[in-house]
Amino acid sequence: MRHTLRAAAVIALIALGGGGYWYFVHKGGTVEDLVALATGKGAPGGGAPAAPAGGGGPGAGGAGAGGAGGGMPVEAVTVRIGTVARTVTAVGTLLSDESVVIRPEVAGRIAEIDFREGERTAAGTVLFRLDDSVARATLAQAQASLAFSRSELQRAEELLRNNAGSVRTREQALSKLQADEATVQLAGAHLNRLTLKAPFDGVLGLRKVSIGDYVAAGEDLVNIEAIDTLKLDFRVPELYLAAVRPGQTLAVSVDALPGRSVEGTVYAIDPLVDVNGRAVVIRAAVPNTDHALRPGLFARVELTLTVNPEAVLVPEQAVVAVGSRQFIYKVVDGKAVQTPVTLGTRRSGEVEIVSGLAHGDVVVTGGQMKIRDGAPVRVMPPAGAPPGPQASAAGKAGG
Repeated sequence: MRHTLRAAAVIALIALGGGGYWYFVHKGGTVEDLVALATGKGAPGGGAPAAPAGGGGPGAGGAGAGGAGGGMPVEAVTVRIGTVARTVTAVGTLLSDESVVIRPEVAGRIAEIDFREGERTAAGTVLFRLDDSVARATLAQAQASLAFSRSELQRAEELLRNNAGSVRTREQALSKLQADEATVQLAGAHLNRLTLKAPFDGVLGLRKVSIGDYVAAGEDLVNIEAIDTLKLDFRVPELYLAAVRPGQTLAVSVDALPGRSVEGTVYAIDPLVDVNGRAVVIRAAVPNTDHALRPGLFARVELTLTVNPEAVLVPEQAVVAVGSRQFIYKVVDGKAVQTPVTLGTRRSGEVEIVSGLAHGDVVVTGGQMKIRDGAPVRVMPPAGAPPGPQASAAGKAGG
């Protein structure tokens, strides 16, 4: 007898479970509807009229597809189309567009300094003159010898024409003339090296010598920096090698000028990847017409890799993770459609959908845990939310 009762109880439980599965899953019923059926309220013939197919309350757009009183209430919005930039951040160092330290090629005593520290200078402007008295005397001596050699050559040629001289004498005079010409050029070159000029337009730094100092060859005298445009060297991981290219824009900020951002342009990429940090070295040009930025400053860089003006954007809460895969529930004809998606850039509470959604799609943003793929849903705006995307989403979902 006991075995019979136990078997009957098991069969009853299985029947109840199957009925519940059929009612809640296949029929899309709710606990409220079940209570109404049990108490005789709202059931067919129970005295309470069924809700019209078009619905009349909030979220009526989704009620038509779900049937009278059917459809799990959810929150949903229409996807937004906007511009999304894919960026990478890095740090770098500002450099002069051109930079050189003026150094003498020969030793000597400084006789003149023809500039003021920190001022702009033009290419070819004289900066230093070393004592050139010996060099000038050497040049004058070479020029006098050259003049005598020319006279000797003229006399030798005249004697040769009158058959009073020899060809050998004329060739010796010509050779002496050529040697003296070379001596004059050498003395002139030595004299020119005692005058130091600016090689390009720029800003002079702080000089390290004074008038009367004796300087050796190669000693530092002053630096010149071209800073109307600055170079910016920075590194990004080798992962971005295929994404970086000349012409990309970047935003540059420095701690020395808080709140200020300057736009630069990538113009060169080092073909050699740094083996120490496995990084790609990039060089950009940064305009600096007001000279507010200075070479050597530490810079923070935000490099724009790509810009998508037609990106599909949804709220982050619309994304449902199942293992390593990402899904979003779309609302189509009053039913939830589980859609796999590929995510892109996240920003300000929104996420870019690279694939899986299109313009005009309505996505569920609240209540995903209560629905499944194909389940009827009823779109309802958030409590207290003004009419906006949610209202339009409700209309589209019920369409």
